[in-house]
Amino acid sequence: MGNRFQVTGRFADGAQYIGGRLRAGTSGQRHSVVDPATGESVHTYELASTADVDAAVAAAKAAFPGWSGATPGERSDALHRFAAVLAERADDIARVESLQCGKPLKLTTEFDVPGTVDNTAFFAGAARHLQGQSAAEYSGDHTSYVRREAIGVIGSIAPWNYPLQMAAWKILPAIAAGNTIVLKPAELTPLTSLMFAQAATDAGIPDGVVNVVSGAGRTVGEHLVGHPDVVMTSFTGSTPVGKRVAEIATATVKRLHLELGGKAPFVVFDDADLEAAAHGAVAASLINSGQDCTAATRAYVQRPLFDAFVARVAELMETVRLGDPFDPATDLGPLVSHRHRDAVAGFVERARGYATVVTGGEIPDGDLKDGAYYRPTLITGAPQDSEVVQSEIFGPVLVALPFDSDDEGIRLANDTPYGLAASAWSRDVYRAHRATREIKAGCVWVNDHIPIISEMPHGGSKASGYGKDMSVYSFEEYTQVKHVMFDNTAVAAKDWHRTIFGDR
Repeated sequence: MGNRFQVTGRFADGAQYIGGRLRAGTSGQRHSVVDPATGESVHTYELASTADVDAAVAAAKAAFPGWSGATPGERSDALHRFAAVLAERADDIARVESLQCGKPLKLTTEFDVPGTVDNTAFFAGAARHLQGQSAAEYSGDHTSYVRREAIGVIGSIAPWNYPLQMAAWKILPAIAAGNTIVLKPAELTPLTSLMFAQAATDAGIPDGVVNVVSGAGRTVGEHLVGHPDVVMTSFTGSTPVGKRVAEIATATVKRLHLELGGKAPFVVFDDADLEAAAHGAVAASLINSGQDCTAATRAYVQRPLFDAFVARVAELMETVRLGDPFDPATDLGPLVSHRHRDAVAGFVERARGYATVVTGGEIPDGDLKDGAYYRPTLITGAPQDSEVVQSEIFGPVLVALPFDSDDEGIRLANDTPYGLAASAWSRDVYRAHRATREIKAGCVWVNDHIPIISEMPHGGSKASGYGKDMSVYSFEEYTQVKHVMFDNTAVAAKDWHRTIFGDR
């Protein structure tokens, strides 16, 4: 298949990045990175052990005083160089991301990699703007001001669906604020996280500021979260695993940021542009083969448009081209693994007992039989309380359901445990504004679904977690707000002392 990228030599020294260099893990357990388009191993490495975590945390702890003590301008300059190095290596990074994830090359070259370069450039600028409240005499006798200070070593865990972007979302705000970090990527997809860390070193960011440990979640991940020298954990992944992370972090009183699952509603009102909504639904449900926590998964369509919407979405889905991720003509690549593909197929097969599969619902054969492919799938007729409506499938599956009144549409949109992202489709500004107010989600798009930008925050509510990635709002997670108060009176015996001892 295609023009694939050879990675074994690049990571010959190992898949751990500690103290500014690649090194081998010490667990004694080997793990293969598998190309999901072919089922073939592209790189085998030794997983990290808890001792490797200890070494990475020690490197980050040693680097913290120097990095946190650098001026904002010095950190900004280093991040600008970092963005430039990433831009120079964009083609290689995109090919490795496509290889380990199965993403079409047009997605990695036009979305994942440029988005990451832009995110890096954004935080290069944001590093100079760690602002607190202006100084003032709020008590009359004192001058108060607020400092934002780095908090220490961050231990972050990133998922397999966007390995490069999630590494950036974890690392960049943390180090821009003056922290140091140990990142654990998913063991399925560690390669671009390692390339990202190497680029940081090559840009002049000091050794130990960015570290990567590639290992299993139950051992390495849990040890990282519970490590006594880690002051904060940022986790992106499923809600069940997030609950476990929270248990461990709470036991050691760590600061915690969770970006968890989603089940995004796509609400189409009867005055919407049908063609725009249909195109938007296909793109938003199939991005990254549906392996996106903000992907459109539940299309609620007001009844006058419902039949036409279903017909048009099915028609468009049937034009989507599955194929080799390295073929420029490919629209949709495989899922990340055969195991995950089979889990997605299981949701659809069970749904056949209570709903209608309008299109898709198949594992392709022929040239694609060895890969973890699954055809774009549209389901109708599912009850609101059914599995495919309520549970995160994380695949190229869209469920379409009708509604009558606006009240019903918004109620159904909110009727899952999740609250990460949503969209509303309408030409009526009042209708759209109502939807943005009343749909419970961290992001609500209007007449579009999926675009993200570095300047705006990303994060959810309810079972989708709390805290923000990207934007200056992310500094709320990665800085300690300190109130400093100066006495301005030079009076030894202050009036308030009498409430404790003596008389006025």
